[in-house]
Amino acid sequence: MPPLIELSNITKRYEIGEQEIFALHDVALSIADNEFVAILGSSGSGKSTMMNILGCLDRPTSGDYHLGGRRISEMSESSLSNIRNQQIGFVFQNFNLIPNLSALKNVMHPLVYRRIPQKQKVAMARAQLAKVGLANREAHLPSELSGGQRQRVAIARALITQPSLILADEPTGNLDSTTTEDIMTLFRDLHDDGQTVVLVTHDDNIAQQCHRRVTLVDGKVAKDCITV
Repeated sequence: MPPLIELSNITKRYEIGEQEIFALHDVALSIADNEFVAILGSSGSGKSTMMNILGCLDRPTSGDYHLGGRRISEMSESSLSNIRNQQIGFVFQNFNLIPNLSALKNVMHPLVYRRIPQKQKVAMARAQLAKVGLANREAHLPSELSGGQRQRVAIARALITQPSLILADEPTGNLDSTTTEDIMTLFRDLHDDGQTVVLVTHDDNIAQQCHRRVTLVDGKVAKDCITV
């Protein structure tokens, strides 16, 4: 079986005046289905660029990206949008919840353009809220939830489309240590249930809780090791 994610000789180059800046340089990386991987790096390491390419939010300057056996690098913008909506669940540091929607409606939001009966959408959203331990918070607005609860809603929203990949960008960056551990436990539980999770972080303590750690330095893979 081919890997879920395969990056081959990925380079991302920016031109600023006459100067060339390499955010990623000749990166090769394979991630199998049902891995729990941390992409670790400090500011300027290339990890944000890596996340954007993995999430089909940006294109490499050169190299190939395959997701689920499909060549992503040369897809149209419309095809990339479909990939993002159907195969990738995003979790962000700042939650990115819609302030005037309840937790339930935030979780349902990725289904807004899908031809699914409304009752089924509600049932799907409630099931995901239950999975993240928020069955009793479905009517609450984001402002009525704690930071950890908001992130759980964001994770439920990411899961509702049944994506092949969860891509989490600094998901514990705005949380205290106790809540951080709760969220990391949730990610581990999702992985144990068969979900592929790629977590982007600058925090080595977070990276060590993932099963594999890929360290970026100056746009290159400096280290790739199993942690658990």
